[in-house]
Amino acid sequence: MREYNVSTEKLIEMDRECLWHHITQHKAFESKEPPIMVEGHGAYVKDVHGREYLDALAGGVWCVNAGYGRSSIAEAVHKQLLQLSYYAGSAGNPPAILLAKKLTELLPHFQRVYLSNSGSEANEKAFKISRQYNRLVHPKQDKYKILYRERDYHGTTLGALSATGQGERTKGYEPLVPGFAGIPPVYCYRCPFNKNYPGCNLECAHALEDVIRKEGPDSVGALILEPITAGGGIIIPVDEYFSVIQEICRKYEVLLIVDEVVTGFGRTGKAFGHSHWEVKPDILTTAKGITSSYMPLSATITTEELFNAFKHEPQQHLDYFRDISTFGGSAGACAAALENIKIIEEEELILNSARIGNYLANRLREFADLPMIGDVRGKGLFIGIELVTDKQSKTPASEAYMAEVVGKVAAEGVLIGKMNRSVPGHNNVLTMAPPLILTQNEADRIAAAIQKALESMK
Repeated sequence: MREYNVSTEKLIEMDRECLWHHITQHKAFESKEPPIMVEGHGAYVKDVHGREYLDALAGGVWCVNAGYGRSSIAEAVHKQLLQLSYYAGSAGNPPAILLAKKLTELLPHFQRVYLSNSGSEANEKAFKISRQYNRLVHPKQDKYKILYRERDYHGTTLGALSATGQGERTKGYEPLVPGFAGIPPVYCYRCPFNKNYPGCNLECAHALEDVIRKEGPDSVGALILEPITAGGGIIIPVDEYFSVIQEICRKYEVLLIVDEVVTGFGRTGKAFGHSHWEVKPDILTTAKGITSSYMPLSATITTEELFNAFKHEPQQHLDYFRDISTFGGSAGACAAALENIKIIEEEELILNSARIGNYLANRLREFADLPMIGDVRGKGLFIGIELVTDKQSKTPASEAYMAEVVGKVAAEGVLIGKMNRSVPGHNNVLTMAPPLILTQNEADRIAAAIQKALESMK
């Protein structure tokens, strides 16, 4: 651990006095210490008191895919910063160019890569690209509206938040940006149409066409979806879902944007989450696992066909994509991404995610007959457990109950997550997204800690 010549007590005091934590009610820190993490190695982190935890959240927000303490990533960044620390994205730099090429090799359906800093920003770029593209290609229409799916999350900026189907995330920030509308979730455990798959005719997918017609086909330009609903409960679509969605999008000339901010780079047991299904999006956004969060970086990736709509003679000066991201495509961040992807490939971490993820999900299902477990679901090392007060009625467990479970698991030295003030009355899913380096023994430890915690609950 690096020494900062500050005592533990002083760090805690300064944290309370100066630091504004993310998604946190600070009133609690008047009676308890704020959490402070100081060290990480492999799949483990240590707090300021030296307590070690198996981190089943990969950094708290599902992003440290390659694990902690990767010296080769730090060395790649160090070397690059000494050679070229910064130049604006209006010019290329070798790591950015090499990364763009690598991403198009990983995603052969796509050809163009626009770099920025965060998942929220990547989605904002996608929205801007969509609106400008549609005005270039469909000048007699105004296809500016962007549809999203209820329970999906697309970011914290005001535009991305307006495309987020989580009522508690948006509360207090109204009025939201106009031009966004929701479609129903794909959620078999709590089907919004009260149907049972496979005898349901996939109403959740066909509802897209109803919304397009209601909003007006000449006004709907794009649909953004998470391949797997992440913060809204780790919800997996049925196999036929995306084929229906894509057919409807093509019918109405609606761009399909897949938000792979969470699900990219091996999280679901494939390189990208949408690869589990037959679907060819027009735009893909990604962040988090692109550098395993060693550096801030995101990408908005498009097809060549879409990119070509922005190519015109210079005198048509407003037809190019008039966007800039000061730190987007930073040479150091791109160097981190290249080394991170190299690690993921050489150590076969995507395969490990699929194998150990399947093992962990099966271990969790071994005690799924406990009265509070409603559903266990996931793909790869991205797993959720939905807790209920009654299996028959599926009444969601309370947030206080969820917090108690997470606290008891932490007492066993394992960090898991839970839905956090997202969907009113339905923040009842425990979440797991450990580093992709997870071993079978570590998966056993996660399962054992959760089982012990749940068995101790009333």
